[in-house]
Amino acid sequence: MASIEADWPAPAKVRAVASTRVGGVSPAPFDALNLGAYTDDDPANVVENRRRLGQELGLPESPRWLRQVHGTRVATATDVERDRCEADAQYTDRPGVVLAVLIADCLPVLLTDAAGEEIAAAHAGWRGLCQGVLEASVAAFRAPPSQLMAWLGPAIGACHYEVDSAVREAFVTADAAAVDAFERGRAGHWWLDLAMLARQRLTRAGVPAVYGGDYCTAGEPARFFSHRRDGVTGRQAALIWRR
Repeated sequence: MASIEADWPAPAKVRAVASTRVGGVSPAPFDALNLGAYTDDDPANVVENRRRLGQELGLPESPRWLRQVHGTRVATATDVERDRCEADAQYTDRPGVVLAVLIADCLPVLLTDAAGEEIAAAHAGWRGLCQGVLEASVAAFRAPPSQLMAWLGPAIGACHYEVDSAVREAFVTADAAAVDAFERGRAGHWWLDLAMLARQRLTRAGVPAVYGGDYCTAGEPARFFSHRRDGVTGRQAALIWRR
């Protein structure tokens, strides 16, 4: 199994990881480490893949999985203990709680405060990002934004993510600086840099330190699932927990 450790100066008691598609039991098109329960993969395969992930990473508990709906709700660990919690971010200040978001092109954003007492994980597709899922995640912390840091995990890169003018207009209307994250494509379409938009949003929310954003899911088929590239596919995850 080949996971990616977050490259950021988080306290030692905080661990943040992104999984890849390598090392599971699912057949094509979910091959191999599909962690998404809401795909057409055999549920038994997903259970086994999640077990392997936990064993490989030495997780202190099973991850808290969300039913993601491209919104802005930030759940707490207590919320997620209830089955089928609909949210696109989660927060905790409890040690040993593993927060997770599933991804297959959308941007995973992991956050912690400088003391490593509070953590959050957010799933930021363009809709959630535009509507404020990152701002809501930052607001969930007791620590001020100036004491937070964020890591951007694997997501579709600007070289592969073409959107229509309505998407660009939605972002630029909310913040004129967003224009820098769009490059003109074919008629009526634009190449969108999700990571740049996330950095802009986090910076505007007061978060001074943002890392990552270096992996493109669509550009590495052997390593990552990508919904935009493949249509029917599995899901990898980004996870964060603290001692």
